Amino acid sequence: MKRMSSTALVLCAMLIAVTGCRGGGQVYQVKDSAVQTATGKQPSLEEVQKAIIAAGSGLGWQMAVVKPGEILGTLNVRSHQAIVSIPFTTKNYSILYKGSTNLKYDAEKQTIHGNYSGWIQRLDGAIRSRLTATGS
Repeated sequence: MKRMSSTALVLCAMLIAVTGCRGGGQVYQVKDSAVQTATGKQPSLEEVQKAIIAAGSGLGWQMAVVKPGEILGTLNVRSHQAIVSIPFTTKNYSILYKGSTNLKYDAEKQTIHGNYSGWIQRLDGAIRSRLTATGS
């Protein structure tokens, strides 16, 4: 019985060590995603911009227009920060990694903290949802 307890303890310690030391995932980027509306009508550049800003703001991103057709998104979560560039036209948009703080970004391996992918996927989903509502 004592041996089983120590074996279980060793296995738990190994599991914690492996989980705590796992590396990040690949940097998730959205490239040239089609702008689609519910009606199929092409929105104006201003409508696309408003949809992207509303989507990001609704998820806690700080959205800043850099120039017509480009938005800079910044997400601050505790001591972590993710910065993305969102270039867009009336036909497509992208969400591209721009910078980060405390997310273990490795430029050579193109890896980053595992939460980053989820943040970008949620942002992409919110943008798609807002764009769909634009054409309604």
